[in-house]
Amino acid sequence: MQITAEMVKNLREATGAGLMDCRKALNEANGDAAEAEKILKKMGLAAVAKRAERATENGRVAAFVGKDSAALVSVACETDFVARNEGFKKLADDMAKYVVESKVDAEDDKIKGMVNDLISTIKENMSVKKILRMGIDADETVDSYIHGDGAMGTIVKFKYDKADCLSNDAVKAFMHDIALHVTAFKPQYLNDSAVDEKYKNEQMEIFKAQVASLDKPDNVKEGITKGKYNALLKEICLMDQAFFRDEKISVSQALKNVNKEAGCNLEIIDYAYVKAGV
Repeated sequence: MQITAEMVKNLREATGAGLMDCRKALNEANGDAAEAEKILKKMGLAAVAKRAERATENGRVAAFVGKDSAALVSVACETDFVARNEGFKKLADDMAKYVVESKVDAEDDKIKGMVNDLISTIKENMSVKKILRMGIDADETVDSYIHGDGAMGTIVKFKYDKADCLSNDAVKAFMHDIALHVTAFKPQYLNDSAVDEKYKNEQMEIFKAQVASLDKPDNVKEGITKGKYNALLKEICLMDQAFFRDEKISVSQALKNVNKEAGCNLEIIDYAYVKAGV
């Protein structure tokens, strides 16, 4: 059977394997694409170990939200071409689902097998960069957002006081907006209370040093120092950041507004952000 360029192209897009390997596999399979994929996998098994040292700087993030937990996983690969491959996308999605359903918090034999199986087919090194699982209690819910081609992802956990709160359109839109907001602005902390004490003290010392030489009374200097710290909170804390839908108000105020509109008490209690390749 004649192997056409279109057949080679389709097999490459499906597997991510090299053009020459795709043509070789198709020739051996007499043009049968499914059989050619099996041949490519066999060809790659022996080379998995050899690829283990190759740099993995591309990749994608996947999220999965279950009933009692949610997960973010970051899987890395060598090239952006493979990062866009459907097989690689499925690997990340399947891994996130497995993490939630099996309640694992680190790479286990099952995950290693999933990765090695795809390496043997695509013939490019891959590695698991991060596995993050977040528990969900009965009065909690999680929203997620994956940006673009899996370049970054976020999960945000909310607590609510009554079930019908989650069926409110304004609440549903707000929860997803917060996932978008975290992905875009990458806050370091949820709120002032969550700020690391050592970091807070270091910043306060810096601000005090900045105002020490001012010809002002001590109470004025103290006020300026606190003002500088409050300005910092607006940069690093989610609840103090300007809400991306309306920068005139903070995320905290936006939450109060949606609670008033929906007649419920929704709280933002945790979040996680993961970037591909990290």
